[in-house]
Amino acid sequence: VQVAAGGTVVTPAAAPVAAPAAAPASGEEFEITAPMPGTVIKVLVEEGDAVAEGDTVAVLEAMKMETPVKSEKAGTVTAVEVGAGDVVESGDALIVLG
Repeated sequence: VQVAAGGTVVTPAAAPVAAPAAAPASGEEFEITAPMPGTVIKVLVEEGDAVAEGDTVAVLEAMKMETPVKSEKAGTVTAVEVGAGDVVESGDALIVLG
């Protein structure tokens, strides 16, 4: 809320809200990537598993803190690119959904 000269109250318009991400179309792949550099502590999915948006698929450790990696989309795991103990950089592919 803002107050204009003369005491008039002005309410700014709400920012547009992004549409929710859709599941990958048939044949389309989506990579779940590492949000930060770290060490893979656990991989919680296997090839063929169904994943819902928001499911935790792996856990990374960075600076002695564990961070869950969640899927941004629903799909079926077509590839697991990492294993426990692997060191990853930010943006590295961890899981591929199809």
